[in-house]
Amino acid sequence: MNRKNWYAVGGGLLTGTANGLFGGGGGMIAVPYLEKVAKYPTASAHATAIAVVLPATFVSAVVYLIFGLVPLIVFLPVSIGVLLGGFLGAKLLGKINPKITAIVFSIFMLVAGVRMLL
Repeated sequence: MNRKNWYAVGGGLLTGTANGLFGGGGGMIAVPYLEKVAKYPTASAHATAIAVVLPATFVSAVVYLIFGLVPLIVFLPVSIGVLLGGFLGAKLLGKINPKITAIVFSIFMLVAGVRMLL
């Protein structure tokens, strides 16, 4: 395996670990990694991040469900909203200017970071 592949594995490991530990957020690592290190265009970085975070999220969700950490009364309605929102977001991604996508994503990351600190 070449050096670039090792960087990809390392980025994937970091993304998956963050996603599993924090119950999401792997995309906040994957998107900047894919844009800055792998040099993907913004829309491709976002789409690829979702595609690679999905399996990690699924595995984490199964573990959380097995250990009884997820109240099903919350899980079901939130899942419906997330599925609908994910579909809408995926449809919009190709229609929004990549600069605007990057700015909105950055604002979300900044707000989330500030909220975590306070």
